[in-house]
Amino acid sequence: MAFGLKMRKYPKSEIDRRVKEAAEILGITHLLDRKPKALSGGERQRVAVGRAIVRRPKVFLFDEPLSNLDAKLRVQMRAEISKLHSRLGATTIYVTHDQMEAMTMGDRIVVLKDGVVQQVDTPLNLYNRPANKFVAGFIGSPSMNFLDGMLVREGGLYFDGEDFRVPVSSEHSERLLPHVRRKVTLGVRPEDITLRGSPEEAAEVNAEVEVVEPMGKEAFLYVRVGKHSLVVRTETEHIPRLGERVTLLVDLSKLHFFDGETGEISALALGACGVGRGGDSRIRAWASPRG
Repeated sequence: MAFGLKMRKYPKSEIDRRVKEAAEILGITHLLDRKPKALSGGERQRVAVGRAIVRRPKVFLFDEPLSNLDAKLRVQMRAEISKLHSRLGATTIYVTHDQMEAMTMGDRIVVLKDGVVQQVDTPLNLYNRPANKFVAGFIGSPSMNFLDGMLVREGGLYFDGEDFRVPVSSEHSERLLPHVRRKVTLGVRPEDITLRGSPEEAAEVNAEVEVVEPMGKEAFLYVRVGKHSLVVRTETEHIPRLGERVTLLVDLSKLHFFDGETGEISALALGACGVGRGGDSRIRAWASPRG
């Protein structure tokens, strides 16, 4: 931790003071006399952060700092880095391929694809108002369901997926009317499809259960709707059997519509949120997929 300060010729008293201060912040005072080989992965990660803290930078850059840690330790270190940011108040840029890290740690997130910025926004806006199909599919687990089809007008406005039809809610209708007979992709998140309940505006869709994944309090159902495969999030007390025919309730107010050719949402409905500005004391998480 002291190496960088020694190279800059800081006085020994100042080096000792900064190292002890950083060690207290990170909770590693008891490790100061140990050699690197005697430290665990998480402890080495804290020491690396401490080496940056002692220099008192105005901006921290973390480049996938948790990628080599096991799942339990990653969760622990996420919390520690977030607490550290709150305590130091320095702008932090955190680069990750893990959308969970970006969503839980970032005040603003920059989503990249092939080096090109797709959207800059808060975690909730990325989730609820994605700028395009890529962002919608990248943010959220399980991913958003996508169904290709066409907008048709027969009395009202409908999304026609060949095997089924879903009415377009009044919230979207006016913006989508100019795009009748145009190919679109409908997006709906697993939690916005239910087996029970009654959303204010809902459409019924018949489906067959193909896979059930119990996750404790909730379960993921993989269902077949015609040629389309969908994921549904449901409570475990209402799990249907494999092969069972079920009626899905799709919340029409939560649907997303993307251009069938470009994948963009702004040309159809719910204009995308763009680049925003804020204060300096933020975690900006740069998220992009692997590959």
